[in-house]
Amino acid sequence: MARNAHALADDGRIRCSWAGGSAAERVYHDTEWGLPQHDDRTLFEFLVLEGAQAGLSWRTVLEKRDNYRRCLHRFDIARVARMSDAELEQCLLDPGIVRNRLKVYAARDNARVALEVIAAEGSLAKYLWSFVDGVPIVNRPRRGADVPASTVRSDAMSKAMHKRGFRFVGSTICYAFMQATGMVNDHLVTCFRHAECTRPPPAKRQ
Repeated sequence: MARNAHALADDGRIRCSWAGGSAAERVYHDTEWGLPQHDDRTLFEFLVLEGAQAGLSWRTVLEKRDNYRRCLHRFDIARVARMSDAELEQCLLDPGIVRNRLKVYAARDNARVALEVIAAEGSLAKYLWSFVDGVPIVNRPRRGADVPASTVRSDAMSKAMHKRGFRFVGSTICYAFMQATGMVNDHLVTCFRHAECTRPPPAKRQ
């Protein structure tokens, strides 16, 4: 999705300009985008959604998100991995998702590979966060032009994931995934969420 300039909303807070396109985009920007995610199911959800976005706008996919959750068992990795061809074909009849056969079948393929990764690495999160050494990369872009479409790290993630057998994981998709899940903080420095997504999470109570 576009990462341009900044947008001043009715509440007076400055946001990344792409967040001004719709109410759904604003809520997503204000509550999720760039926030570090370490839950395997959540990471798998973003992996599927970013892959579904290929060639489309993020707004299109975001508006279909609830339908994907319904079709794909709320992104339960094990359940998606067990889906039959008949179930996937049923998903393709649903106008509420992107009805691209390759993308829909890739969700099951990626779930199966994700299970292999979890068995080998302990968690999907551990594997994916290894591409940023387990620590969010905090950038300080001032303009949309300062935000890249891909990086050396997303190139490495894409290459490694392709080798594992993941599908729809090109470098651009991987970088968008990194941004979405907080592996990279690419909120503009003028955006109120830049600082919020940079703060360390509260300490867990013992």
